[in-house]
Amino acid sequence: SIYIDDTPGIRITEIRSRSRKLAQETGNLGLILIDYLQLITGTGRENRQQEVSEISRQLKILAKELKVPVIALSQLSRGVEQRQDKRPVLSDIRESGSIEQDADIVAFLYRDDYYERGGEEEEGIPNNKVEVIIEKNRSGARGTVELIFQKEYNKFSSISKREA
Repeated sequence: SIYIDDTPGIRITEIRSRSRKLAQETGNLGLILIDYLQLITGTGRENRQQEVSEISRQLKILAKELKVPVIALSQLSRGVEQRQDKRPVLSDIRESGSIEQDADIVAFLYRDDYYERGGEEEEGIPNNKVEVIIEKNRSGARGTVELIFQKEYNKFSSISKREA
């Protein structure tokens, strides 16, 4: 089963409380997905960077407590837009260095066609490749995997040897 909670302006304490309750009721949570971290409301007692750091820390604690993976999407800072190479790096994560510290894995999606007008390769073939950049992996390899992104279906697929 999938449970969706789209409460606007939710606080991390409420996310933790609802996750615990759901884990008790269902006996098992398979995954918690946060879309996106910066939408979680802070306490208002700290600056936003400190609030996001605390939210990140609390999500890490929740993952360990419930023994469940937590995937937290995050915005990037605008700094990536100013560079020649637009591929994101850890320092591009918006509002907090602690996100990269707390995370076991940090992965970025990168598409050339997002930044290039027209989104076409030299041969006139649509550029539908996406890079999954594993920038941090606490217990495994780092690197980049290329996939095909089918925009019309919001679908990612492996690249066949013919397409590579």
